[in-house]
Amino acid sequence: MNPLAMQGKTIVITGATSGIGQVAAEELASLGARLVLVARDKGRAAATLARLEARRQGIAHGVHYADLSRLSEVRRVAAEIAAAESRIDLLLNNAGALFGTRKVTEDGLELTFATNHMAYFLLTAGLRERLAQSAPARIVNTASGAHRGAQLDFGDLQTSRGYRGFGAYQRSKLCNILFTRELARRLAGTGVTANCFHPGFVATRFGDESGGLGALAIRLAKIMALSPTDGAKTLVHLAVSPEVEGVTGAYFHRSRPEAPSAAAQDDEAARRLWAESEKLAGLPSA
Repeated sequence: MNPLAMQGKTIVITGATSGIGQVAAEELASLGARLVLVARDKGRAAATLARLEARRQGIAHGVHYADLSRLSEVRRVAAEIAAAESRIDLLLNNAGALFGTRKVTEDGLELTFATNHMAYFLLTAGLRERLAQSAPARIVNTASGAHRGAQLDFGDLQTSRGYRGFGAYQRSKLCNILFTRELARRLAGTGVTANCFHPGFVATRFGDESGGLGALAIRLAKIMALSPTDGAKTLVHLAVSPEVEGVTGAYFHRSRPEAPSAAAQDDEAARRLWAESEKLAGLPSA
């Protein structure tokens, strides 16, 4: 790959202080990109910035701090980034989590849904204008093959009945794919593409704090998991490769397009999820 392939490009990324996000951020920095991190932990963010700067000297990477489970924080950080950056070439929505017990945020949202879906939705909404002004631009959303078997219950998006941690995670990843699908439709003709991907089961910090037997099962399963380096390959591919220029609304695995589940191809569900997300975020209907 051209070592200057991303020179002059600005990338906003969430979830870059560990796992596949960290690996991808370092790879993109080595290709000349300037990274703008959205992080919560200041210590891990500082360590990540140091690694990015070591990859290529002279690039002023940046960081903004926010708790992405809180709508007010996502709204604030999106406004801060949009005001600070004259251009954004890529938005990589990558942060995600799994919780063993049901928790509700200050916004009245189930924590998995808030963190894994609403953060993607609202951050993208806040940066959409800047991305369009910077076109050609790309949005990449980290989804998961765990979406298979999941269905959305629009009467209970906050999983108030029969909560299971992994089930809530599955539905949030289905939301990621449906969101990407509807986003791509709405961005048609703007020069901004939107795609999502399944990184594979990767040995990262993911799930370590989910609690209970679920956390133990995840730790044991990681013995056979992919490395973060392998898991990050499709994310980097979607961010950089000329092969996906102009491709939009697709779901990728191992750097190739793949058909997601039938539920993830339901355009009516995608439109309805968008409308419900607008209401929850307090955004005007578009």
